[in-house]
Amino acid sequence: MTGRTSTGVPRVVSLVPSLTEAVAVTVPGALAGATDWCSHPPDLDVVRVGGTKNPRVERIVGIGPDLVVANEEENRGPDLDALRAAGIEVLVTEVRDVPAALRELDRVLTACGARTRPRWLDEAESAWAGLPDPEHPTAAIVPIWRRPWMVLGRDTFAGDVLARLGVDNVYAGHEDRYPRIPLAELRAAAPELVVLPDEPYRFTADDGPEAFGDVPCALVDGRHLTWYGPSLARAPGVLGGALRAGPAQARRRP
Repeated sequence: MTGRTSTGVPRVVSLVPSLTEAVAVTVPGALAGATDWCSHPPDLDVVRVGGTKNPRVERIVGIGPDLVVANEEENRGPDLDALRAAGIEVLVTEVRDVPAALRELDRVLTACGARTRPRWLDEAESAWAGLPDPEHPTAAIVPIWRRPWMVLGRDTFAGDVLARLGVDNVYAGHEDRYPRIPLAELRAAAPELVVLPDEPYRFTADDGPEAFGDVPCALVDGRHLTWYGPSLARAPGVLGGALRAGPAQARRRP
């Protein structure tokens, strides 16, 4: 049985880590459930409902939420259809660039009971609006997995984030959004930079850069690169610093 919380806001289950964090810090008490991958805020204490790709539909129904928030890329249509069939409202976001992320966050937070626009969302909007146009974009590849190697392709949120920070994704015109590219082909693309996030694959200084020889590698925080939530406000500074540090470290090699 559904029903509002004691504070009058909807009972919400989030199937998207980014949205979980955004709702938790903006509408305290609204979240009743979240996925096993929802790691922020670190002290989040709600019912866990499985993964983003394999949520436990019966457990979600048992929570009795007024609303489930989801994403067209992170969650599967059949799972969302099953929730709708159980009489639960499902709000599905579509985020392919920074402006869409800001709009969708506003929509989600309003649906979850936010009475005012949170300060962090205003700060995020100002941070991204204040960026200068990149003068000399750096040709880069952006692996997100290895064994097999996968990279950012066309029409992705992370790709738009990097483009606004001066990274020209070599595979931005690929027909696939996350193409599988053999390592030999990645090397042959002759990138000026390799951007290695720590999620979904956890690239580290000892796991990833060695595959690209002398090409500078920038190790970046995956949350700031791929999450759309409170981390958006700091993302330009955090990512910009990491992108500058990679080439600088390469120049200092003996």
